Formats: sequence, C-alpha cells, structure tokens
Amino acid sequence: MKIKIVLILSVLLVISPFLNGQNFPRMEEPVRIKRLEPPKGKVRMVLDTDTYNEIDDQYALSYAFLSKEKIQLEAVYAAPFFNSRAKNAGDGMEKSYEEILRLLALLGKSPEGFAYRGSNRYLEDISRPIRSEAALDLVKKALASNPADPLYVVAVGCITNVASAILIEPKIIENIVVVWLGGNGLDWPNQNEFNLKQDVPAARVVLNSGVPLFILPCRPVVSHFLTTIPELEYYLKGKTKLSDYLLESTVKYSKGAKVWSKPIWDVTAVAWLVNPSWISANLVNSPVLTDQVTFSVDHSRHFISMATSVNRDAIFSDLFEKLTNNH
Repeated sequence: MKIKIVLILSVLLVISPFLNGQNFPRMEEPVRIKRLEPPKGKVRMVLDTDTYNEIDDQYALSYAFLSKEKIQLEAVYAAPFFNSRAKNAGDGMEKSYEEILRLLALLGKSPEGFAYRGSNRYLEDISRPIRSEAALDLVKKALASNPADPLYVVAVGCITNVASAILIEPKIIENIVVVWLGGNGLDWPNQNEFNLKQDVPAARVVLNSGVPLFILPCRPVVSHFLTTIPELEYYLKGKTKLSDYLLESTVKYSKGAKVWSKPIWDVTAVAWLVNPSWISANLVNSPVLTDQVTFSVDHSRHFISMATSVNRDAIFSDLFEKLTNNH
C-alpha cells in the first residue's frame, strides 16, 4: 500500500505544475487524432538535431534534404547535448551547428536563414523557456502555419528547443505536429534513453502540452534499424562526396571494431514523412514521465501516436538510393 501511495504522489507532483498556471490551448481529441494520421502528399518540415552527438543525425539531415518529393525542409536547428564528444550542453549545440554547416556545404545549400543555433543549456524551469534562435524561428514558422497545413517538427535529439518554443507561445501546438525520436516503449522498464534523459523537464512539457505527437521509441523499436560497415561500404563508397563523408564518419565512430553494427536511429523519424507505410504505430495515452524517469500510464490523458515497428530494408533502400544519386 505504501508503494502505491508513493507512486501516486510522484505522478501528481509531475503533473501538478501543468495544472497550476500552465495554459496550453485545449484541442479536441478527434482533432488531435486526425492530425496524427499518416501525412499525405508533400509536407513542410523543420529538423531539430544534435548533429555531432554521433553519426545518425547526419544521415537523417541528408535524407530529409534529399527527399524533396515528400519533404519541404524549411530549417535545421542545432540541439544541445552533453557526452564524451562535448564539454557541456552548449558546446554540444555549437559542435552540432558546425556539423550542420559541413553537411549543408556538401548538399549545396546555403545556411543563411536556414540553419539556426539552439539552446546552450537544458530547461531548468518551465516558467523560463530558453529563447534561442531555433526556438524563436520555430515559433515564427508555426504561427505562420495553420491546422490545414501543419508544420512537422522532427526532433532527433533532446527536445529542449521544441519545448521552449511551446512555452514561449503555447498556441503553436494548434499548427504543428511533433515527431520525436526519444524515450523507450511504454513497457520498457525505464526511460534512461539519451534524448529523453538529458532534459526531463522539456520532455514533460511536450508530453503534457497536448501537441499532436508521434514518438519513435528507441527500444525496442528503432533499435532494430541497424547497419554495418560492410553494408555501408557496398552502397556508399566512392559514389558522392556526401556518401563518402557519411561513410568515413561512421568508420571513424566504429573505432575499428571487427564485429560491429549500429542503429542509424534518426533516419526513421524522417522516413515516417517519406512513406508512413514503412512504420507501423498505435494510438496510446500520453504517458506521465515520473521523477524516477519511468513512464506511468494514465488512460484519462490525451492520445499520442507511438511507433511499434519499422521496415528496415525499405527505409535503407530509399536512403541509399538518395545518398548516391546526389550529384
């Protein structure tokens, strides 16, 4: 009984800031569910990415830019991250921004009015959103959108920039759909996943705001989107400057391991916009993110969509074709 009481209090403590003083627009459930249907036709998109964190973001950015038949990429935002590849979250964001510039140069795209620096720190207080270039540009683009033609916000790092934009101007949730590669499945024992655990308050903002949200859980779903160095060498080596850059970055990241496979996680978030049939999903109640960084299920909460499987071969086939036809 004591355990149950503690868990209930923990959940209430997580929810309470949003019940007292946080004013998100109310969206009727049928409207939100309709917005979460697989997109048809070409969509407008911005990409929020911790590009230097590892090597999958580079593939995702390239894939989004090259999928012009389905995606109109309007901006790329640098997200913060902190691990062995960065001195702190701000350094991670800056290194990600620099990596974005390198990729855009290979893609022949000017960064002017297209690439933006994001937050140099994580969200500390939901009453004080971080007004970065990225968050403010997202607010501007979202306000210029409308429910009939929503802006798809694809986030493949910690979700600080997106949460800050929602806190700066909550009504943008009416004009956007957030696609986030973050966290693990509802049945996974914990949410100790890199994108989510870096900024738990930001994740709570997005989960509690009511924004139409499509989540691609890292485990046990996107973790199946694996490739190997021999496969990448077969499809990418010597084809284009971009493909060689991606291959060389991946080889360097592998540190010479003889037997090595790597999830190229972030590509799947873009793939859902390119061809939704490649990724199956279910409607679930938006989970409560507890102080223990676990998910608690409350069936009275609004719906989100959550991926359940990915068609690994179909997505890689399309990715390789586009990367090697980039001349």
